[in-house]
Amino acid sequence: MLITNTKIITWKDGQEILEDQAVLLEGGIIQEIGAAEALKQQHPEEEVFDARGQYLMPGNICAHTHFYGAFARGMGIPGDAPRDFPEILKRLWWPLDMALDEQGVRYSALVFAVDAVKNGTTTLFDHHASPNFIDGSLDVIGEVLEKAGLRGVLCYEVTDRNGKAGAQAGIAENLRMIEKTAGSSRLSAAFGLHASLTLSGETLAACREAAGEDVGFHIHVGEHQADEYDSLKRSGMRVVDRLHKHNLLGPKTILAHGVHIDMEEARLIAESGSWLTHQPRSNMNNAVGAAAVEDFLRLGIPVGIGTDGFYHAMWEEWKTAYFLHKVHHLDPRRMNALDIVQMGVKNNAALAEAYLSDLKLGVIEAGAAADLILVDYHPYTPLNAGNLPWQIIFGFQESMITSTLVDGEFLMKDRELLTLDEEAIASEARALASEIWSRYEGYVGRYD
Repeated sequence: MLITNTKIITWKDGQEILEDQAVLLEGGIIQEIGAAEALKQQHPEEEVFDARGQYLMPGNICAHTHFYGAFARGMGIPGDAPRDFPEILKRLWWPLDMALDEQGVRYSALVFAVDAVKNGTTTLFDHHASPNFIDGSLDVIGEVLEKAGLRGVLCYEVTDRNGKAGAQAGIAENLRMIEKTAGSSRLSAAFGLHASLTLSGETLAACREAAGEDVGFHIHVGEHQADEYDSLKRSGMRVVDRLHKHNLLGPKTILAHGVHIDMEEARLIAESGSWLTHQPRSNMNNAVGAAAVEDFLRLGIPVGIGTDGFYHAMWEEWKTAYFLHKVHHLDPRRMNALDIVQMGVKNNAALAEAYLSDLKLGVIEAGAAADLILVDYHPYTPLNAGNLPWQIIFGFQESMITSTLVDGEFLMKDRELLTLDEEAIASEARALASEIWSRYEGYVGRYD
């Protein structure tokens, strides 16, 4: 296919924007970028897609999410509102993940797959939990992503909160999916861990022993002060020091949040080459604080951006990060939009490339994967390489995304979903929700 009549935001160095150019796609790869008329003459048999002046960009990437939380939307928590994050875990998330069966897992993934396609998010790192349906749960999510046409990196969260058998089942599910997806460019797997505060030293050691040397771990770190105090009580060490002791850090390990780590922990993360992901909307919603991501970037930590189970509007997450750090520091000079691009584009793409075999992501150039979005944005001030990050922060909206492609195939074309039936999926999800909410209420109080 030849995409013509478009303005190309390549996300190459310098925020390059190309006009009067066309893009040739073949075999899921961007083969060539050049003058439209010349490419038409060179490839007369190719299908031509007229972008009607829209911007062509790489698809967005989400570095940390939870599909399983989909059924929390609109759900009431019995009793008084939770007063802090530990209560949110005990009274919302842990009873909810207990309530999920196979269909609940499937439809939580389906509704968020629809959401991702519509919001132009083409690759997602999912961190899953469903204690009453562990074996095969990652297969269900993988099948959904395959049906949708999306890329994904999956894991199952190992935890001790549901007993030793549950922890062992989680370990087995991670290992099975890591082996199953080895070498794939569409689906991969990390080794999931919940958080230090629900993991004994024995279980951490078992995970390290079970995983191969090239395996990366995906774990919540320092999301709330309770994680650090629990680690100090268990081991006399802070969370990252504890993970370092168990040899769980490394160039494929993903540490989500990092809100309450100290600078020595940050130094360990930087030296190990581990990744850290920032989820500002979730951190605000849970009132846990704001991670020192500007400091982390300066230390050399590759910080990415995720949603933590919020809807997969990545530009909205970027904007939240941009504004949160200004108000948190009471300083409008904080959080440069160039840092947002570094996290949301460059670092997220590099993280995905570390897991998905032989892919170049997050950029439009010859040889890169044809994971693309078309954006119907009409700037009323000049848009150029110098101000592109700020145009996105203050102007771009996910509602402007009209088409989403992965591997050069349309998943959504001119706002029509082609791989998923949104109405049917939403209808079935609503029917399931009442059952899941009822089961959820039966588990409330289990972790008190």
